[in-house]
Amino acid sequence: MATKIRLKRMGAKKNPFYRVVVADTRAPRNGRFIEEIGYYDPSTSPATLNIDEEKALGWLARGARPSDTVKSLLRKVGVMEKHAQAQKVR
Repeated sequence: MATKIRLKRMGAKKNPFYRVVVADTRAPRNGRFIEEIGYYDPSTSPATLNIDEEKALGWLARGARPSDTVKSLLRKVGVMEKHAQAQKVR
């Protein structure tokens, strides 16, 4: 099963917030997901970003591919750098 780390849109009309989820690539955007690993709220100032690094690193190690937006969020938190370090060690 191919997995993807992506955003799930939540919230009211014109006031979105997002959950960072791991889902099957064939599942719809707001449909079934495997696990929730964090959330992102761009409407606050500054934007709120909370990601469970252990879960994110675990899914990246298992081959889950982040979407472009999630990849940039993971870079802000420092998860992508830790993932790259773990890949070099292997």
